[in-house]
Amino acid sequence: MNEHVKSTGKCPVMHGGNTAMGKSVMDWWPNALNLDILHQHDTKTNPLGPDFNYREELKKLDVEALKADLRALMLDSQEWWPADWGSYVGMMARVTWHAAGSYRVTDGRGGANVGNQRFAPLNSWPDNVNTDKGRRLLWPIKKKYGNKISWADLIALAGTIAYDVAGLKTFGFAFGREDIWHPQKDTYWGDEKEWLAPSDGRYGDVTKPGTLENPLAAVQMGLIYVNPEGVNGKSDPLATAAQMRETFARMGMNDEETVALTAGGHTIGKSHGNGSAANLSPDPETAGPEFQGLGWMNTKGRGIGRDTVVSGIEGAWTTQPTKWDNGFFEMLFKHEWTLTHSPAGASQWAPITIAEEDKPADVEDPRSRLPMMTDADMALKVDPIYREISLRFKDDFAAFSDAFARAWFKLTHRDVGPKSRYFGPDVPAEDLIWQDPIPAGRTDYDVVAVKAKIINSGLTIAEMVATAWDSARTFRGSDKRGGANGARIRLAPQKDWEGNEPARLAKVLTVLEGIAAETGASLADVIVLAGTVGVELAAKAAGFDIAVPFAPGRGDATAEQTDADSFAVLEPLADGFRNWQKKDYVVSPEEMLLDRAQLMGLTAPELTVLIGGMRVLGTNYGGTAHGVFTDRVGALTNDFFATLTDMAYSWVPTGSNSYDIRDRKSGATKYTATRVDLVLGSNSILRAYAEVYAQDDSKEKFVKDFVAAWTKVMNADRFDIA
Repeated sequence: MNEHVKSTGKCPVMHGGNTAMGKSVMDWWPNALNLDILHQHDTKTNPLGPDFNYREELKKLDVEALKADLRALMLDSQEWWPADWGSYVGMMARVTWHAAGSYRVTDGRGGANVGNQRFAPLNSWPDNVNTDKGRRLLWPIKKKYGNKISWADLIALAGTIAYDVAGLKTFGFAFGREDIWHPQKDTYWGDEKEWLAPSDGRYGDVTKPGTLENPLAAVQMGLIYVNPEGVNGKSDPLATAAQMRETFARMGMNDEETVALTAGGHTIGKSHGNGSAANLSPDPETAGPEFQGLGWMNTKGRGIGRDTVVSGIEGAWTTQPTKWDNGFFEMLFKHEWTLTHSPAGASQWAPITIAEEDKPADVEDPRSRLPMMTDADMALKVDPIYREISLRFKDDFAAFSDAFARAWFKLTHRDVGPKSRYFGPDVPAEDLIWQDPIPAGRTDYDVVAVKAKIINSGLTIAEMVATAWDSARTFRGSDKRGGANGARIRLAPQKDWEGNEPARLAKVLTVLEGIAAETGASLADVIVLAGTVGVELAAKAAGFDIAVPFAPGRGDATAEQTDADSFAVLEPLADGFRNWQKKDYVVSPEEMLLDRAQLMGLTAPELTVLIGGMRVLGTNYGGTAHGVFTDRVGALTNDFFATLTDMAYSWVPTGSNSYDIRDRKSGATKYTATRVDLVLGSNSILRAYAEVYAQDDSKEKFVKDFVAAWTKVMNADRFDIA
């Protein structure tokens, strides 16, 4: 034994060797630019290996057998976690809802698409209490089917089958969600330091729901959407209705979908609050190894069945909580309600009078219990718009069932992406506008002839490259929306976005539309092909004859196929690749650059090479010279990096986001720059990449790497060739 270790009594193993090595770089330097979000799902974390193809595994899946096993599970009560009324339909609907309901349209993050409910923070959110039990009940099925079904797909399917078992004619289901293997670092859930902190901090004015901080949708840290007890836990159904309208809109839902989902979600199952939350063990991420990934276990008394504690609210909403019926609206409008409290102390509403036959049964015996309503349920009765929709649904059960089935399908598929990514026998034939439909494009035209026309069009390299970039940069890997396919850059609202330079865009599109009409190619293809031509010409000007890969087949979407309001959230507020931001923001330009790069699926080296290339191509917004560290604009050289790393220059701030690059000897300003330009030299990681591209022997590597990254961006939404 090491004598020093023995004498001091210190452990001979590096503390935190398996979990954490003391303070991290970000602990020591919290204001440093954190590039982790660009590398968070490295292939080394995936136990299935680089050759695993989920789509191929899905082809082996016996879908009907899987659905049969899930239907059997719904009625197979387990002693360790007994089913309410002998049925897990309510529990499984909640597991699915709480996975899918974390999606928000503002940045496309959250949702059920990647199985992130298995990891922190979602697995330990207060609003997700006991969803861990639902996933554990699903484990035998996951174990049986193995890699032929992802956790993400299984979680999304479980709730759909639950409604099927309850009696709803569901709208359909699509497989295709691939799992992640560790927590997502890219999703901002709020900056509160405690669960369920008062929501005032995430609103400019909590009485004005529209002031909710972007990109958030939930009203408090640790909630999926609104507080069921009221705004900040204070009952006020009208105020809750206002928060619901904003929050559900940020989930991509309109008023009718909001009513349908709220009522349909509460048609089956119950809330649990027949006990004290103080008796529960810690959440899954905090609990000790003896809990084996489970949390919130009751440490006193039974803690299961009728004595389960989840939300703290106690009771069912309908007379028959395992059956799909119109019981929710009948219960809500048949009775007058008064504010009361659950055994756990949570605010909830109880009927003032109710006949015995209208009460739901206890989950474990025939005795009847009082039903309840939350503040969100009462909102459907008191808000004028919600009330009108609710009464219509109350009187037309078929309309309610159809509206809910469609809204549930949207909830569980909104973040899957376009219909081309759907897989399985139950994919609905109907095209839905929120799926961003795109007609099939042609591949039989003469690509060489189109390129020739583009070369002779009179467009500059900068115009061609910038237009193709603007068309493609809208892609979000979070929910697979946006991108160049569809050529929606020519439609509202994209054609009028400030970041797309409408005057320049209109000029370029006029030329490219003519070429598309002459050759039979789609405009979407011609836009991308023009960028390809621009990059090839720039590479040739730098001394490299290189062919940029191009895959034809994009289609042109119509205005009728485009929900303009839905696409408004894709508008870029900043684009560091073109050295532009709409205005000054609280977050720095370089942080906004990382956010966009992550959404586009770029790595830090790809981000680096793209910025260096875009600068020397002269693609800056408005033609500004910031970061254009070259005298050969339009040639794809590594001049940006050579200048950035050249100690012959000094870097002098001239404003909050502007710098002069001055010759050290003469003091003369040679170039100007922004924070996004200089972060590639100031951040130690990015500088390491920049130095690679600045080397004298990296000129060809720079061109090849730029072309590879460019092609990745242009094809990000081409799921047909992935």
